[in-house]
Amino acid sequence: MAKEVAGLIKLQVKGGAANPSPPIGPALGSKGINIMEFCKQFNARTQDKAGKILPVVITYYSDKSFDFIIKTPPVAIQLLEVSKLKGGSAEPNRKKLAEITWDQVKAIATDKMEDLNCFTIDSAMRMVAGTARSMGITIKGEFPSSN
Repeated sequence: MAKEVAGLIKLQVKGGAANPSPPIGPALGSKGINIMEFCKQFNARTQDKAGKILPVVITYYSDKSFDFIIKTPPVAIQLLEVSKLKGGSAEPNRKKLAEITWDQVKAIATDKMEDLNCFTIDSAMRMVAGTARSMGITIKGEFPSSN
């Protein structure tokens, strides 16, 4: 018989660095989930991605057990890594901070494809380009059409 799902918790945690302090401890503790067990499992599964911010979706059940899915890092974080910036622009329409290529956009889009709500690499690239634009990052050249 399948377990009854009690709810979902969405968090963003640095890979290999989960600990019971906020935001993890209060979020899991209030639902009655074993915090240390989650931290041990999460750290073991994310040792290869240490230091990167990873979204995690925790499904907890009525018997206080849990499962979790680790997703790819957010597009904004990947764009900051590629452009070597600390943060986005306060005025992205006026003040541009960096410039990246369409090849870099395509690499981010292919990496993030499984977590995006689109079906083609072109639409994924357009989503990444939109995030870049809203952060004050310009993209060199014309959009490479796949026709």
